[in-house]
Amino acid sequence: MNDNDDMVKTSVERAGILLEALPYIRRFYNRTIVIKYGGHAMVDDELKDMFARDLVLMKYIGINPVVVHGGGPQIGVTLKRLGKESRFIQGMRVTDEETMDIVEMVLVGKVNKEIVGLINHHGGKAVGLSGKDGDLIRAEKYYLSEEKAKDTPPEIIDIGLVGKVKAINANLIVSLVQDGFIPVIAPTGVGERGETYNINADVVAGEVAAALGAEKLVLLTDVQGVLDDGKNLINTMDGRRAQELIEGGIIAGGMFPKVKCCLKALRGGVNKTHIIDGRLKHAILLEMFTDRGIGTEIVL
Repeated sequence: MNDNDDMVKTSVERAGILLEALPYIRRFYNRTIVIKYGGHAMVDDELKDMFARDLVLMKYIGINPVVVHGGGPQIGVTLKRLGKESRFIQGMRVTDEETMDIVEMVLVGKVNKEIVGLINHHGGKAVGLSGKDGDLIRAEKYYLSEEKAKDTPPEIIDIGLVGKVKAINANLIVSLVQDGFIPVIAPTGVGERGETYNINADVVAGEVAAALGAEKLVLLTDVQGVLDDGKNLINTMDGRRAQELIEGGIIAGGMFPKVKCCLKALRGGVNKTHIIDGRLKHAILLEMFTDRGIGTEIVL
């Protein structure tokens, strides 16, 4: 086989990939896909570049991506540089006023703009948003609770300016999408008195997906997906099995809030949810446009 034959073979294989993607492109045309962007995919330069290009491709073929991003590691690095200790209770960052200023600076002023810039660099039209923009994310204070002893009321723990979502202004996002933009949302919310709240990015992504009636919610993580008790990847599961795995302690740790977020989004009207490995190149495209997909699909 000569070089020309190799080139023809490669071209045929690429054509096959496009044909495999065709029914999915048709199915998701003009549909909204909410993507929670976080983990290693946000810090590896090659993966960041690929993610931005994948979003631009999706937009050009008629799919409407909406991005909600995290930024925990970047916040931690900045706090350390400024000599401020990061404190966590039950996995939640304790956020006083000074920390909130830094959180907002990093999430809204740095991370968000970097993502927007990359998408625009690759030919897309991205716009960055925080919860304050157009009252996008209305929030209220979130309290942790901890059970100290059996048959006694749980202790309520104040962790500062950490919030939970009250309402999403879906009209703002829809308007931007219809005008050809890719919205990129930082997970901060605004309270009744104009105060800023730090909100878990997975939670914001789920609430945004439900408010938009999205076709899919996709969470990028640093693991394969949801694993069973034998450490094998679960390709697909419904809400009933997810609840069984939660009650059995199989879904625990950092995966627990992600699965709960997916289940809430499904109950809110999202068609399908996915937890996938963002460390893989073109993870979003592999999940959406191939027969096998990757990661774990969760449905009702």
